Amino acid sequence: MRRASSLPEPAEPRAGLVLRAVLSLLVPLVRWLVHNGVTYGSFAPALKSVFVEAGRQELEASGGKLTDSALSVLSGVHRRDIREMGAASHMQAQPKAPSVASQVFTRWVTDARLRDGADRPMALPKSGDAPSFDALARQVSSDVHPRTLLAEMQRLGLVQVSEDTVHLLVQAFVPQQGFDELVELFAANAADHLAAAAHNLRHPGGDKFLEQSVFASGLSPRSTQQLGALARKLWRPAFQQMAREATARYEHDSREQQGSMRMRFGVYFYAEPLGDDTGPAQPAAGTARRRPPKAAKAARGRARTAPRRAG
Repeated sequence: MRRASSLPEPAEPRAGLVLRAVLSLLVPLVRWLVHNGVTYGSFAPALKSVFVEAGRQELEASGGKLTDSALSVLSGVHRRDIREMGAASHMQAQPKAPSVASQVFTRWVTDARLRDGADRPMALPKSGDAPSFDALARQVSSDVHPRTLLAEMQRLGLVQVSEDTVHLLVQAFVPQQGFDELVELFAANAADHLAAAAHNLRHPGGDKFLEQSVFASGLSPRSTQQLGALARKLWRPAFQQMAREATARYEHDSREQQGSMRMRFGVYFYAEPLGDDTGPAQPAAGTARRRPPKAAKAARGRARTAPRRAG
């Protein structure tokens, strides 16, 4: 990302480096904001509460005294604004618990008793003893009636009811309807991905979270489509194994009353056309190097790959 020369930058070199990195992270987010009608004029003031909440978390983690003055010094937000925010400055630090619909979906696609001879999720009778949709819904929650849950999963485009049989329409919990649910999933997944990467940068000598990727440039559109299909194929067994193990451990820890942690395991794939100033694949250390224009043009006929390792 090219930074305007008039953009103010922190005096500390490390802070300036971090700011430039974050600005590059914001490009796809701001494009999404603009696409949905969120302008700079509404986004910039809203950032105050984010900085105040981040300052609050930093003070709590360090054992510092939580005062408006301390928050102002750490976040850069004026004390008057912090006082005016009051309780409204407290943002949700963690995503909400998975919806009952997502829990039912996950149980359905991972429980070996609910899979057919081809190892695919079975269609389930709408009611009756297990295996049935009603029995599955009651296993997951006693607070939501199975009929209500079925209607919600139909609204999200996850299932279809044919006579008295319920069929899954998708292989992953990605609602086909419901913008609110899609935004919530996006926020939870992207936030935890960034949190893992930021943790690894904050604690270079400690335990690191898994946060790796493979990067390649000089590919054809057909190749990226095939690699995208491969990525989804590789994800399915990883999802199955992790979801089964996470369910078993959740049930064990609930019995032992040890459920004090949460986790998220994910994967992503992205492809786009090369820009005029796109260099080769980044080396594993992540230090960008630019090629002369002629070399860049000649090299685009070759695919180059490199692992990206952060943790």
